[in-house]
Amino acid sequence: MHVRSYGGSGDLVIVIHGGPGACGYMAPVAHGLSDLFRVLEPFQRASGDEPLTVARHVEDLHDLIESRCAGTHPALVGHSWGAMLALAYGAAHPGFARALVLVGCGTFDSATRQRMQATVEERMSLSLRRRLVQLSHEVSDPDERLRITGDLLAPLYSYEPDAAALGTESCDAAAYQQTWYDMLRLQEEGVYPAEFRRVTSPVLMLHGDHDPHPGRLIRASLEPYLPQFEYQELEHCGHYPWLERIARAKFFAVLREWLTRRNAAA
Repeated sequence: MHVRSYGGSGDLVIVIHGGPGACGYMAPVAHGLSDLFRVLEPFQRASGDEPLTVARHVEDLHDLIESRCAGTHPALVGHSWGAMLALAYGAAHPGFARALVLVGCGTFDSATRQRMQATVEERMSLSLRRRLVQLSHEVSDPDERLRITGDLLAPLYSYEPDAAALGTESCDAAAYQQTWYDMLRLQEEGVYPAEFRRVTSPVLMLHGDHDPHPGRLIRASLEPYLPQFEYQELEHCGHYPWLERIARAKFFAVLREWLTRRNAAA
């Protein structure tokens, strides 16, 4: 697992990217925390001979914590799919994470996903629809096609973004499909979110009010299993709070204060 490190002192924080299979874009969050914390940014396992599963990613994260954290308990800051992975890790290894922060968390039931997809459809222009159809004919490489698709859709997930900062370093289409399908299987079998009852870490969900992922519905799906759950909604904010011109400062202020307070209380 490739891991980028930031900061030289302070308690340890691990930032977890989404996708699945979209490595590298959490660097601005890591930089934004690195003056107060030591931050690790792992790149999740790429696709290969072994089909990827949620359990495989959970154990990769556990191996990282055991090998790089010297017996300390890091806070996990996950975005989108990464937030879901943080919860899955907290359930599989209670007590190993000091705290969990869920930024733009993904969905845990079909009704909430349908609501999210409907919102994206409502925001999509005719020209964008045509461009997405053209991609399947113009770009044969599935990784590059997924990356371009993500970049084209990113403005629909944002309120007032720094457009120059939108974009993903790379995408792994097979990793995305294998991992996400396994998450859907686990939800259909009733494993998640019920398994989150095992999470003992404090949990904060930070969610933009303009994020197509319906934050309040996701909150409602998680609260029955997480009595320690806190929810804060950011105004004028989409799926990538650190890229929002209006909400960016608020996002980092809330995140830094909450992590500092939780570390002090530990």
